[in-house]
Amino acid sequence: MPLIRLYVPTHLSTERIQHLAQAVHSGLVSTCGVPEKDKFVLVLRQPPGSMVLDPDYGDVSRSGDASIVEITFLAGRTDEQKRQFYQWVCERAQANGWRPDDIMLALMENQHIDWSLGRGLAFDKVEKAHD
Repeated sequence: MPLIRLYVPTHLSTERIQHLAQAVHSGLVSTCGVPEKDKFVLVLRQPPGSMVLDPDYGDVSRSGDASIVEITFLAGRTDEQKRQFYQWVCERAQANGWRPDDIMLALMENQHIDWSLGRGLAFDKVEKAHD
């Protein structure tokens, strides 16, 4: 159950952003067992001056295209799955013109009860109803 947020500079093209979104989603499917149809992506275009990112923190070299990918999803992935996910995203994004140093990934985990997919129902109740 991921919710993907892409914080990207306004100057990036929609096509380039879509490539990043697809790299992230396919990475979640391939490395973390997320269902293919479980795709929810918010693109948050950031105007100049609204992203204050240290250009070299973490031994990287960020450019003006630097973007942050924030993912909230259900807990339960191993450290190795997360490492594989990070690699997957950067490799696929790089194949579409992204610099690996310009992609920062942040994962936030939660539980079923922290989600409602609609109708005012907690996701844990929905899950039980479909078992």
